[in-house]
Amino acid sequence: MKPFIRSLVLFFGLLLTLPAAAQNQDRQKIESAKIGLITNRLNLTTEQAPQFWAIYNEYSDKRRDITRQLRRPSKPGGTAPINELNESVELKQKLVDLEKDYNAKFLRVISPQQLQELHNTERMFNKMLMDQLRSN
Repeated sequence: MKPFIRSLVLFFGLLLTLPAAAQNQDRQKIESAKIGLITNRLNLTTEQAPQFWAIYNEYSDKRRDITRQLRRPSKPGGTAPINELNESVELKQKLVDLEKDYNAKFLRVISPQQLQELHNTERMFNKMLMDQLRSN
C-alpha cells in the first residue's frame, strides 16, 4: 500500500473516532482528504488546477443536490408509488446527463487519462470511506 493511501486510511480511522459534535469539521476533513487525493492522483499542472477545481466544485455541488433529492424518504400515504419511481428515474437521468455535460467541460481542461483517473479516484475514495465506516 502506498504511503499516501496508508495515511488516508489512518486519517479515516482517526476521523471516525471524533465526537459527533465535530461533524462539520469531520466533513471538512473528509473534503480536504478527497481534494488531496484527487490533486495527487491527477498530477494537475499549475495552469490546469484553478480551472479544474472551479469546474469540479460546480459539478460536485450539482451532483450533491440531485443525490440529496434521490435520498429523500418516501412520504407514507403520499404520492402514488409509480410517481415516486418515475421521479427517481428522472433524477438518475439527471445524474447521467450531469456527468456527460461535465465530462465535456473537464476535457477542455484535463486530458482523457486524467478524467478517467478522476472517476477512478472518486470511486476509490468513496469505497475507502465506506469501508472505514463499516469497520467501526
